[in-house]
Amino acid sequence: MASEENGRATILVAGTGPAGLSAALALAGAGVRTVLAGPPPSTSDKRTTALMRPAVAFLERLGLGRALGPDAAAPLATMRIVDATARLIRSPAVTFRAAEIGEDYFGVNIPNAVLNAALADAVRARGDIVWHETMVEEWRPEANGVEARLADGTVVRAALAVAADGRNSPARKAAGISVTTHRLPQRALVLNFAHQRHHDFTSTEFHTESGPCTQVPLPGGFRSSLVWVLRPRQAEELSVLDDDVLSKRLEARIQSFLGKVTVEPGRQVYPLSSALPARFAARRIALVGEAAHVFPPITAQGLNLGLRDVMDLAEVIRAHVQDPGSPAALLRYDMRRRPDILARSSAVNLVNASLLSGLLPAQLARSTGLALLSSLPFLRGFFMREGMQPGSGFAALLPTVARRG
Repeated sequence: MASEENGRATILVAGTGPAGLSAALALAGAGVRTVLAGPPPSTSDKRTTALMRPAVAFLERLGLGRALGPDAAAPLATMRIVDATARLIRSPAVTFRAAEIGEDYFGVNIPNAVLNAALADAVRARGDIVWHETMVEEWRPEANGVEARLADGTVVRAALAVAADGRNSPARKAAGISVTTHRLPQRALVLNFAHQRHHDFTSTEFHTESGPCTQVPLPGGFRSSLVWVLRPRQAEELSVLDDDVLSKRLEARIQSFLGKVTVEPGRQVYPLSSALPARFAARRIALVGEAAHVFPPITAQGLNLGLRDVMDLAEVIRAHVQDPGSPAALLRYDMRRRPDILARSSAVNLVNASLLSGLLPAQLARSTGLALLSSLPFLRGFFMREGMQPGSGFAALLPTVARRG
């Protein structure tokens, strides 16, 4: 099966969400011919994404510096966790300040529609990415390449396919990769709202019995985005309320810390689930983004983890540029991504389960953990650094441990 053109291997990226568009941009510069398959990204998504500094730096290298500027994205200088449950054992509030670890900000919060549009424009501006604005209808992975038939009849033959086609990934299924999936008893109500007080570039995550209710700053100082995780029935009930009534409910939920709030039009409700594949690459197909990991929206890890998938995959491809879909390349990618994905998804799912559990041991464990973070600066610093970049917390902590020893 031919999978080269002019001596260069061909890579097919399936999916045009932020992970897929980023993958196309990153791989086009890795010495391979890049083909992208998928429709133009949606502009109706009301959600936002908190990008940590390493992800911001990566996107800037891909040419998105202007799109991540202060007019489009709000810096995240402070992040707080507040226990808003009514349970017997409650946790102390924990405040993470970027200045505490010598940074101006942890990252930025940007509307998904803005990010997707900027990524799509960057892809179109490159002459070395062939974009077929249609879906893959059929996958045929073989030993020496993978063949994809698109909905418009085009047949693409590639040495490697990058599955960025979402949590229900057809490419993952074609690769024969099994996945463990759990439907969670939660839904996320997503909206934007205006508020009376300046947010001071602070994101606050209120922990409730149904999950986190997270406010994240938007540009301008007096608007924020919201992801409110609720039981399904609660989410549906709130989603149909009058704007004024919902505004009052929201103000009460976030303890009026931003003053009077006004919900903006365009609320959306998303079901939540978790998913973890048995492998992250097989049969010349590599998984990135939600094809590789799905978990609840806690601690701003989703797309940051997906962009690290793309960064690691690009490095592996540079090391195997002659045959990026070879068994050796796929094994190397799987081994690079496994520790990060397992650690992040396990931690997020554990935090979410502790919020849903009414058992005293679970409440005590969560309360103890947050109390330690609140009272121990070195532990707080470790978690802040690890939240931005895996391994950086250990790198900062180990010299201190060595000096004490």
